[in-house]
Amino acid sequence: MKKILIANRGEIAARIVKTCEKLGIEPVIVYSQADKDLPYVKNAKIAHEIGEPPVVKSYLNSDRVLEVALSEKVDAIHPGYGFLSENADFVRKVENANITFIGPSADVVEAMGDKVKARKTMQVAGVPVVPGSDGPISDVDAAVQLADKIGYPVMIKASAGGGGIGMQRCDDEKTLRTAFVSSQNRAKAYFGNDEMFMEKFISNSRHIEVQIFGDKDGNVVHLYERDCSIQRRHQKVIEESPSPFLSEEVRQQICEAAVQAGTHVSYTNAGTVEFIVDENENFYFLEMNTRLQVEHPVTEMITGLDLVEWQIDVAQSKPIPYSQAELVKSGHSIEYRIYAEDPNTFLPSPGKIETFEYPESEGLRVDTGFSSETQVTPFYDPMIAKVIIHADDREKALEKSRHFFAEWTLSGIKHNGPLFEHVLNEESFQKGQYTTQYLNEVIKKVEN
Repeated sequence: MKKILIANRGEIAARIVKTCEKLGIEPVIVYSQADKDLPYVKNAKIAHEIGEPPVVKSYLNSDRVLEVALSEKVDAIHPGYGFLSENADFVRKVENANITFIGPSADVVEAMGDKVKARKTMQVAGVPVVPGSDGPISDVDAAVQLADKIGYPVMIKASAGGGGIGMQRCDDEKTLRTAFVSSQNRAKAYFGNDEMFMEKFISNSRHIEVQIFGDKDGNVVHLYERDCSIQRRHQKVIEESPSPFLSEEVRQQICEAAVQAGTHVSYTNAGTVEFIVDENENFYFLEMNTRLQVEHPVTEMITGLDLVEWQIDVAQSKPIPYSQAELVKSGHSIEYRIYAEDPNTFLPSPGKIETFEYPESEGLRVDTGFSSETQVTPFYDPMIAKVIIHADDREKALEKSRHFFAEWTLSGIKHNGPLFEHVLNEESFQKGQYTTQYLNEVIKKVEN
């Protein structure tokens, strides 16, 4: 490949550029009017404005993205994550234009994008799933009947959903009746699909995901697990690997189950199989993300691999370069997602970054699309950067993390840095004793 269009923005666009340049591939940047002053856009040799700030007029405008790709005669399109990355129709458009899509096939994207279909597929594959509905739930009365059968609490979810949208825990019938209608309306507005399904809510759970990779020769390997249990609004905030919770026996079992899932659907390229794990280490399939994950640097830090390089190679029909036995992990890595948001309410807080500085050190990686004197606009996810720390073990990684947040500077906007400072000094996090309810139950308030 000589030229790749990056159909995304912010830190993931900047991160993909680095690998392209390392491989001698020319990156083509697309950007909205709101992003024209971001560093990676201003520094790009080839950059095309694709529309007004709203995503439907820019980053979700697949025809405009494809128009730029064709005009630049690119060899491939890398979708990053979010936006068009899991849009099967876009994948087909790209393939029909004789451009390589850096990701799995449209059929796999479509099958795994529908949570109900994915659940059924995993059942056939022999991967354990959470007790729940076997198909879309037609109406609220049907939802109540199922909840009575499997027992409260339950979690209702949008079949086509993601990012926690259209998802809500219900502890009783009254809450379920109200939440079902509101979640259905949100799903319709965000995804154009109001189909809902239900699963038993697993109390005191962990959110564990496994990075998998498949090539076109049918090989599927895992690159170990990530613990993504620290979340707000069902969205991840801190991710780490290895999980401080899993026993080695269950770690091996959950990684093998992820490979089993990928093999069953003939998976190619980078993917993530997500599981919910109860307090007794029983694990259940949640979903498969058919793309690179926000938290992929955690895996890169413990394996020493470049997953975007792997993506590009596999898209060119090259085999995975290592066998499962050759893939080893080293040390411990933690990622902190830096958001422009009020650390007390978690509400977005856009504005102009005045100063964004941090000391360079061994084992530190910062992925960002922003810099000092750049604007965080209200049009997109408010994530500014990802801080990734790697050390020989978890205790040293926590020590490095505390040092980073004591030394860095991010001014001009509200951000969630104070949250991390609080968490890093909280006993249950230090001991690795946290669940998906951690931020709701333990962190009551973070002072600015």
